[in-house]
Amino acid sequence: MNLALSEEQEILKEAARNFLEEKCPKSFVKQMEQDEKGYSPELWEEMANLGWTGLAFPEKYGGSGMTFLDLCVLLEEMGRACLPAPFSSTVVLGALPILNAGREEQREQYLPMIASGKAIFSLALMEPELEYEPKAIAVEATPDGDAYVINGCKLFVPYANVADYLLCVARTSKREEGITIFTVDAKSPGVKYTVLKTMAYDKLCEVLFDHIRVPKEAILGQLDQGWPEVQKIVERGDIAKCCELVGNFQWTLEDTTAYAKERKQFDRPIGSFQAIQHYCADMATYVEGARLSAYQAAWMISESLPCAKEIAVAKSWINEVSPLIFNLAHQIHGAMGLTMEHDLHFYTTRAKPVEFSYGGDNYYQEAIAKEMGLA
Repeated sequence: MNLALSEEQEILKEAARNFLEEKCPKSFVKQMEQDEKGYSPELWEEMANLGWTGLAFPEKYGGSGMTFLDLCVLLEEMGRACLPAPFSSTVVLGALPILNAGREEQREQYLPMIASGKAIFSLALMEPELEYEPKAIAVEATPDGDAYVINGCKLFVPYANVADYLLCVARTSKREEGITIFTVDAKSPGVKYTVLKTMAYDKLCEVLFDHIRVPKEAILGQLDQGWPEVQKIVERGDIAKCCELVGNFQWTLEDTTAYAKERKQFDRPIGSFQAIQHYCADMATYVEGARLSAYQAAWMISESLPCAKEIAVAKSWINEVSPLIFNLAHQIHGAMGLTMEHDLHFYTTRAKPVEFSYGGDNYYQEAIAKEMGLA
């Protein structure tokens, strides 16, 4: 069993790290926190020219023909750099559903636009019920001749403020699982967004759909049968976010270990004290477990293997160890690690919300129990 990255993946990883170290220093990350758009269109164009936005698409749609696992290698480096960009929302939450569930004409229309960096997508899924269940979907799409009219409110839509298109998950039947996914022009007059204030300064938005008329051709997949695809979107989004956090964790481990070697107390590096050694060892154990579980699930997704349990295990483990990693990192850094001048806060504030994304601990523990035949 070989768990190492392939030569091609190593090249991708190294190239991404070198590019992001140059183009995405922490001064840039801080600048984007205050930017109205929350990302740099110039950097987005450069990323598209590198082939990143089309990495996991077939070549006939302008992509590179690589796999979801390859994409996760790239996402880890983005997490390491705290990259502010609508990459996951566009590629993972927008493009991959079109690739997997869209009609050929939809793929030909949208995927080349995404691959070339000319279109930004996002997913409008979460509602005030804050549950990932079909019964929680209240936004309605009612038939009107040869079209549907969408009304309702969505929460926590990433980068809706700059999106060109939204995948809107709406109710089209009174039956509990009567859910349909629609492709909506985000610039339509009836689409209104409000950027929410978040601890990570990321662009999560409330989106109001006010009598948005879309043609039947805007349906992604099958009418009233969209929930299975929504589950696949959430699963891919879970693992994509897990891999971003692995990069986040890895930077935190390396920075904390380096500080423990340099910081002196009582005329010796604090890393020479057993307590600090054990803290760093615990962090390394947590990070390695996160990486192995996330990449196992990513590989299984790439191979189209059933992996609901593996996805739930990865997300549950990362939810559990994330606060442990950052508590230890801040203890080792002491007061300095709590200042805005130190880079650690970028990683802490971006990791915390992930513990609640796509469902909290109970959601994933119940999913694991279900896969074990206990529920």
